[in-house]
This record gives sequence, structure tokens and C-alpha cells, in this order.
Amino acid sequence: MSLSPWLKSPFTDLTGSLVNHQWYGVCANLELKVLDCLEAYGLDRGLKKCHLLIEDFRECSLRTKQFKRMKAMRNERHRQYFNGERTKEKKYAKAPTYDSY
Repeated sequence: MSLSPWLKSPFTDLTGSLVNHQWYGVCANLELKVLDCLEAYGLDRGLKKCHLLIEDFRECSLRTKQFKRMKAMRNERHRQYFNGERTKEKKYAKAPTYDSY
């Protein structure tokens, strides 16, 4: 996780602020906490001191645990279907009605 680009130019100054999570709202607070922590300790010490915040921010933005959980549930559902524990009609849960939410 680098805060400054490898090659600095006016183009990187103009486009550097386009890639952030402040517009989405879900990870905005975590991103600010990580950047404040890295600013307080510097990049070298901050990577060690702010490790837990950085990991939380990565999980919030990439959602790796959520996708692993979803994949495990899908694999279990397919295993049950291929072993005959689920029928074709009940392979997936019934979808909610169109106007339910």
C-alpha cells in the first residue's frame, strides 16, 4: 500500500484523488482512519503500527471473507444436491416476491 506514485507528474496529481472510497460511504471512515494513522506514523512505521486498521480496510473494500463464505455455502448446496439430499426444486431458496422490499 503506497501513498505516493512511483513516477510523479502533473497527470498523477490530477488523477490521484479519483481512486478512493469516500464516495461509496461503506468504507469511507475506515479509509480516513488508515490514512490518519499512516500520516501520524509515516509510511514505514505506519505499516507496522496500523496493520490492524489496514487489514480491516482491505476486508471492507475487497470483501474476501464474505466471498469465501458465499462460495462455501454454494459448494455445500451443490454437494447436497449431488448427494440427493436436495431436490431440483429446492436446490435454491425461494426468491422473495417482487414487491417485498
